[in-house]
Amino acid sequence: MPSGANLIEVDGKSCTHEVAWPPGQEGGLLPPPPRAGPPAREYPFPLDPFQQTAVNALEAGHSVLVAAHTSAGKTVVAEYAFGMALRDGSKVVYTSPLKALSNQKYRELQEQFGDVGLMTGDVTINPNASCLVMTTEILRSMLYRGSEVVRQLSLIVYDEVHYLRDKERGVVWEESIILAPKTARFAFLSATIPNAREFAEWVAQTHGSPCDVVYTDYRPTPLEHYVFPAGGDGLFLVVDSRGSFREDNFQKAVAQLQQAEVKGRQSGGGGGGKGKKGGGVRDLAGAAKEESDIFKIVRMIADRNFDPVIVFSFSKRECEALAQQMQAIDMNGEAEKKLVDGIFNSAIDCLSEEDRRLPQIGGALPMLRRGIGVHHSGLLPILKEVIEILFQEGLLKVLFATETFSTGLNMPAKTVVFTHVRKYDGGGFRWVRSGEYIQMSGRAGRRGLDDKGVVILMMDEKLEPAVAKDMIKGAPDTLYSEFHLEYSMLLNLLRVEGVEPEQLMARSYRQFQMERALPELEARVAKLEAQRDALVVEQEESVTEYLKLSQQLAKLREEMRAVVTAPQHCLPFLQPGRLVRVLPPEHAQQAVSTAASAAAAVAAGSSSSSSSSSSGSSEGVLGVVVNFELVGGRQEGEVAGGTASSRRGAKQYLVDVLCNCSEDSLRHQGANRRRAVPIAPSAKGSPAVIPVALAELAAFSSIRVYIPQDLRTQEARERCCKTLGEVERRFPKGLPQLDPVEDMRIEDEGLRKLLRKAEGVEGLLSKHPLARSPTLAHRLDVLLQKQALHEAVRTAKKEAKAAAALICHEDLKARRRVLRRLQYTDDDGVVTLKGRFAAELSTGDELVLTEMVFAGVFSEMSLEQLCALMSCFIWRERSEGGNKLRPDLEGPYASLREAARKVAKVAADCKMELDVEEYVESFRPDLTDLIAMWCRGVSFADLYKQTEVFEGSLVRAIRRLEELLRQVAAALKVVGEVALAEKFESAIGRIKRDIVFAASLYL
Repeated sequence: MPSGANLIEVDGKSCTHEVAWPPGQEGGLLPPPPRAGPPAREYPFPLDPFQQTAVNALEAGHSVLVAAHTSAGKTVVAEYAFGMALRDGSKVVYTSPLKALSNQKYRELQEQFGDVGLMTGDVTINPNASCLVMTTEILRSMLYRGSEVVRQLSLIVYDEVHYLRDKERGVVWEESIILAPKTARFAFLSATIPNAREFAEWVAQTHGSPCDVVYTDYRPTPLEHYVFPAGGDGLFLVVDSRGSFREDNFQKAVAQLQQAEVKGRQSGGGGGGKGKKGGGVRDLAGAAKEESDIFKIVRMIADRNFDPVIVFSFSKRECEALAQQMQAIDMNGEAEKKLVDGIFNSAIDCLSEEDRRLPQIGGALPMLRRGIGVHHSGLLPILKEVIEILFQEGLLKVLFATETFSTGLNMPAKTVVFTHVRKYDGGGFRWVRSGEYIQMSGRAGRRGLDDKGVVILMMDEKLEPAVAKDMIKGAPDTLYSEFHLEYSMLLNLLRVEGVEPEQLMARSYRQFQMERALPELEARVAKLEAQRDALVVEQEESVTEYLKLSQQLAKLREEMRAVVTAPQHCLPFLQPGRLVRVLPPEHAQQAVSTAASAAAAVAAGSSSSSSSSSSGSSEGVLGVVVNFELVGGRQEGEVAGGTASSRRGAKQYLVDVLCNCSEDSLRHQGANRRRAVPIAPSAKGSPAVIPVALAELAAFSSIRVYIPQDLRTQEARERCCKTLGEVERRFPKGLPQLDPVEDMRIEDEGLRKLLRKAEGVEGLLSKHPLARSPTLAHRLDVLLQKQALHEAVRTAKKEAKAAAALICHEDLKARRRVLRRLQYTDDDGVVTLKGRFAAELSTGDELVLTEMVFAGVFSEMSLEQLCALMSCFIWRERSEGGNKLRPDLEGPYASLREAARKVAKVAADCKMELDVEEYVESFRPDLTDLIAMWCRGVSFADLYKQTEVFEGSLVRAIRRLEELLRQVAAALKVVGEVALAEKFESAIGRIKRDIVFAASLYL
């Protein structure tokens, strides 16, 4: 327990309490006592210690951060805040990260308190209510504009405040916290975070008032974590209800997974149940195939009454495919089926007859009646809400959902299943972080209904045991700042009297974290400098000279090897039986990092000639060529470990090489698109034939050995590997190599130049005064350590300097230059008419849109063209349709690209880190044709037939378009362009219809 923290325990339930006071203020460290008199809100159950402590802090006029597990009961604190506002006649705001979540929370709170309003941008209900539910973006906008509501605020509730670390939107949380009135207090609700105290200290410093931290690991319903090995038939308990990790059971699960892999390979399959998660469960002839793993798990859950269950997958299409595998399962009785029919039909009553016949609507009911549902962002919003309501009512027993279902409203299940734990995060695929795993697994276990929650992780051969263990045992994610500057932020700040952008940046959580890290960074610099200065290299100058020559030689050898391994030069010598040396998979990343060992080899006299050095005879692991083939169209990184020579979709030669490989790398080579790691024939491993790119062959020996035609048996491969070991023993100083000029007859002037240079460098090395020194290898090693420490000192000093300076300072100067050159501000930094317009926009690219409006691009367009062109600002996904453009949109789209290029060039000239062409291409026209059709009045059913995009994604795009049109119309009125504003409002009228804008069921 941290110093200054108080442990509060009642009836076996405990929480930790700390209080952060502003700098210069001193106060008590004990939790505030209960307020005298009746509470603002009473509950039919006794409050848990963390709930009571948080409530007392709010009543004492403090801010409070409540960090607790999902389903622990954090909502009680938000409800009490609403009760306080109604009792005291003040205003309270509840913010959430998502519009859908705001709608749900509005319904829930409105039923309890009555005097509740909702503001999400597209929906406004009772804006003068004492209690307002809104998205964080709406709150930020109100704070910038100094609305009357803001001046009356006494309390702001931030639900899911850990969204602050979201790369795109996290900055909105920081802005709104910093800009909130000094008189307001906060109730932050969050999942468990290890640095809760740090966040509370920032809030206390920013607002000059104490902030209490109430942290609990208490889980009302304890969890048990199980592993299901792919291809297996049982569960292994790896974390019990007391939180103890069962290492023995985990190892048993890993062993069963490996057995399933071996069995799968022997039977000619993919091994380990590979491929059995997706797709159907019947073959083309209609015969029943082996049951998929997920079918086994769901059936077992039903048999053991472990439902309802949420099955998490990170792919919308996989959610759909997994649900289709449940055709044989029916988990609802007749009475439940009737209830499902009633709720479903009531929900879609508001839709037109044509919309009710949409495939997604029509196809949902049969599955829902069986108690099985799907929930992801590709669903139509109304269908998603029906599924949420059915799940809350206990009418869905199995729900296949993406990660978004784990955010927000309290919808627990008895069991949670992870089909896999690899997700795409916009930049690439990665393993789920332990904090994300904790957040989602926290949905298991219903308070008051279950004695325990069950979490099942399906583990396949792609998931390394160490990764799985860290995920299950891991700690929650640290809360860190993703603060960054935006043009609309700067323009809004410049418009507020007495506020400068530097002030906001100085008060940001990111600046606070940087300054807090400064003493540690300075200590690190001192420590690294001491370590560096402690290393003494005898004759350092001379050793450095030798090292540079060695590195130069290593680089020349790399360049020569690239010539020698070109297909036209080496293919004639890749006959079966040729001995070759194979580079390790990571060689591409450390091409010249082995200079010390190379230099030591030269010093020892192992480099006999320039021709042998050209082949890198001492590098790599010995193997024998089996065959080679020309392949093409593979993805980068799929072949031979993803060397630098791989080109996306390019053809290349692959050489099948038999060599001894480590057991662990063999197990993972297919699953993770990595190459098995070759090891010395004498080391413990398994002989295997692996595909190797030409660029990863280090050397070609003049020796060839006999290999049997059939290498499919383990025995044949082992005999061949023994031959390799025998050859190495006979040539202890290295195998004879093919000379690239004499033997391989390579007629290449570039290679001859490289050979001459290499001979010259080798001559300098052999004549060097240190060449025969017995301590040379040691001195080189110490020098490399010293150089690495010198580089670490330089990096640490840079980090310390950045921590001491104002964050984003250079970015601010660059953005200010951009705004000045584009005339959004004048020379004195005063916001111009263009700047006032751009400041009103937050959905699309504010600068490009403003340039187009002020250039008159939209004035002569039809409503259809206007809507279609505006879709380029809200669509960033790559879709199958490509960049098709109607002839009448070619001119307007060219104007958009011209405006984007203008903005990008100015930004690049102002030292912004920006790729001009990439920026211009980011305005994708993929939806233009669909939006034009929608604007013409085409039905959603007909519109959907024209695209591969999920229905829900299309609805979300049209709704975002409406939001952008609304913002532009409002901004036009601000600058006095009433006629054009009316045109944009007419465009809104064209697209705002039917199922796309069906009212939320929560409203």
